[in-house]
Amino acid sequence: MNAHSAIDQMIDQQVRTWEVLDQPILDAMRKVPREAFVPAPWRRVAFADTALPLGHGKHMLPPMLVGRILTALSPREGDQVLEVGTGSGYLGACIAALGTRVRSLELHADLAVQARNNLQSAGIAGVEVVQTDGMSVHETARYDCVALTASLPIWQPQFAEALRDGGRLFAVIGTGPVMEAVVIERLGSNLRRKVLFETSLEPLENAPCPPAFRF
Repeated sequence: MNAHSAIDQMIDQQVRTWEVLDQPILDAMRKVPREAFVPAPWRRVAFADTALPLGHGKHMLPPMLVGRILTALSPREGDQVLEVGTGSGYLGACIAALGTRVRSLELHADLAVQARNNLQSAGIAGVEVVQTDGMSVHETARYDCVALTASLPIWQPQFAEALRDGGRLFAVIGTGPVMEAVVIERLGSNLRRKVLFETSLEPLENAPCPPAFRF
């Protein structure tokens, strides 16, 4: 099966079945060559419904979750987007394919370098990869969308503070085995929170954790 057929099958059999139906989002996922972002040892399963290892205990998000994140954020042309956790660069590439500008933060230098190489090889413009700790975000009203690709064991308000009025944030909050994926929208000085689904992601490195239970 060639890559174009594999992408079509991925979208039809995985992404659409998880209530991702917005045509611009599906078109963006078709436009981005997912196989170009998958580490070489896993390229034969680039389109599988699974999280693929990237190193440092990190994983490339499965296609269905990428589609749900894009749907939750609904990026619009011209939006300024912050991604916390670059990984392979694939999610950032899909967001940029919707006509946005993406600033993507990656803690690990080797993953940041590989993501930049992946983006260049795939011909994706509009994504700036910055090697830094995602917990260093302390900005106010700068972004239209914020995407966290690792979970927050405890909610961290600094990420919502980075949203402009009307901005949307996707996050997975809680500790395993089951966590809540939420979208948070800024409406003036207020935040509107909606639970989307249950899932599980590795925690954002250096994010605070709840105290361990002791007898």
